[in-house]
Amino acid sequence: MSEFSALRATLARTGAPRIASFIVTIWGDAVTPRGGSLWLGSLQAILDRFGCSPGQVRTAMSRLTEEGWLARNRLGRNSFYRLGPRGEQVFAAAAARIYAAGAPDWDGRFRLVLLTDAAMREALQARGFGSLPGGAMIGVAGDVAGLPKGVPVIAGAVRDQAEAQLLVARAWPLEALGVGYRRFLDAFGPLRGACVAPEEALPLRLLLVHEWRRLVLRDPLLPAALLPEDWAGGQARDLAGALYRRLDPDAEAWLDAEGRNEAGLLPPSAARDRFAA
Repeated sequence: MSEFSALRATLARTGAPRIASFIVTIWGDAVTPRGGSLWLGSLQAILDRFGCSPGQVRTAMSRLTEEGWLARNRLGRNSFYRLGPRGEQVFAAAAARIYAAGAPDWDGRFRLVLLTDAAMREALQARGFGSLPGGAMIGVAGDVAGLPKGVPVIAGAVRDQAEAQLLVARAWPLEALGVGYRRFLDAFGPLRGACVAPEEALPLRLLLVHEWRRLVLRDPLLPAALLPEDWAGGQARDLAGALYRRLDPDAEAWLDAEGRNEAGLLPPSAARDRFAA
């Protein structure tokens, strides 16, 4: 009888991640907090756990470098990578949403933006704004922080809960997102009581963050008062946080021992309070 593998069991439920997208998750979750640079050999050791061949990894790294997600530094025959301009921009905007303990407080007012170009719409969507019929965009408190100056924002409260729910139903496709959260719970829930070998902690933490990132970056992070009664997003976030904290010590121990950059061993992680309650 083969030894139980929590990673194999979880991959059977999630499916294998796409290599290029998963590599971006690796940098955001594990490499950026440790100075930002990682040796290709250390990356390959992680991806070996997912059955990725060196050829597949080299192809993905070449593509990510060409597209600006990563930047390469060669020292002799060794290649080291860090986030490129595109990767830095995307990670900086995404990290706070991925590792937040929950949705921000809401003052009961919606933010309406009437005039937007394509770039502004993309920036607003990244901050959780939804689209209303006619092209206007709508969000909740705090979403306009960090946007370029001069964005025409109208703030106002709705008349009652029914009107608020109607706006939410028109602006945000919550049903599909809710299905995704329930699948996340089904895929990672069994890990709560599973035995996890220390060498599988980092791959599992990365897979957890990767699947979580795909959901939470599409989530407008609406306050509880605006969500359906059976909303699974809160349960999914609680599970993600609990599993992250459980896997973190062994995951970081592997990076302490095996992670390399141009100077040798990776520096200690600077990440703090991820998924803090």
